[in-house]
Amino acid sequence: MYITPLEADEIGMPVAVITGGWSRERDRALLSGRTVADALTVMGVKAHVIDLADSREGLLEGLGDAAMAFLAIAGRGAEDGRLQGLLETLSVPYTGSGVLASAIGMNKIHAKTVVSAAGVCVPRGTRIDPKADADVEAVRVSQLLDLPVMIKPISEGGSIGVQVATTVDSVTFALEQLDVTDGEMMAEAFHRGRSVSVGVLEDALGAVHVLPPLEARTPNGVYSYAAKRGTAVCDYHCPARVSPITLADLEHQAVTAHRALGCHSYSRHDFVVGEDGSPWWLEVNTLPGLSKGGNLARMATVGGISYDLLLTHILRGADIDRRTRP
Repeated sequence: MYITPLEADEIGMPVAVITGGWSRERDRALLSGRTVADALTVMGVKAHVIDLADSREGLLEGLGDAAMAFLAIAGRGAEDGRLQGLLETLSVPYTGSGVLASAIGMNKIHAKTVVSAAGVCVPRGTRIDPKADADVEAVRVSQLLDLPVMIKPISEGGSIGVQVATTVDSVTFALEQLDVTDGEMMAEAFHRGRSVSVGVLEDALGAVHVLPPLEARTPNGVYSYAAKRGTAVCDYHCPARVSPITLADLEHQAVTAHRALGCHSYSRHDFVVGEDGSPWWLEVNTLPGLSKGGNLARMATVGGISYDLLLTHILRGADIDRRTRP
């Protein structure tokens, strides 16, 4: 994919980098926001940072003279369509996917329903009934999905709140320990294998470019919250060490999911590749982290796209008439 550097008229426009927020991914968002703002400034862009957690008056003031908003933020309230809807109401162009793709993508059950209908392979899953007795619900989940299973929030990113249960008793224990701050929960069939992320870039004409996939290897086969934040052992390999057949399958399924969800400009898709080489789609990140050491930046670098050019591509994605896209 060929990306040209920013031109003079693009450099002159003021850009509000929206970051922070109040979700449990706030720390990741702040890191992305600071990195993006610093890089844009070096590139000559008049960038200023807005923390979504600030007052309403501060948000509106920060957006007052902005030609567009660069969304370097993640989690509920920001990646789920609510922020996108606000910006559309204020007629502020913004980067990334629109309201519908963001809302569906953030809800793992709805997202899996949409992409599986388009032919993407997804693990079986079920919504957990919070009103049911934990013992009864554990038996239902175990019989429906077989063991082991993953217990996870339906609308959280970054592997927050994810647990692996290998017995009915451990499923019961996991259900009894649910954190109400995680919101709705789901159980999903656990496929042992390698965690692989695939980045998709989409140009102004709708053509897509798939970045070299990134493999994350952990001792227990779970790409956990701790592993993603560097506090647990994790080895990265980019490109991922997969066969040509699996690589083609990953690329096809990532592009299919990107288009089925209606994502715009860029997205990152997380898979687990089973021992037989079969990819299973887990979730989409419509606003993946943008630190220089983050997964998307790593994949772009290996694919010959510098960090500055990656930001340039994302920035240009804000130049779209949202009335013509969901």
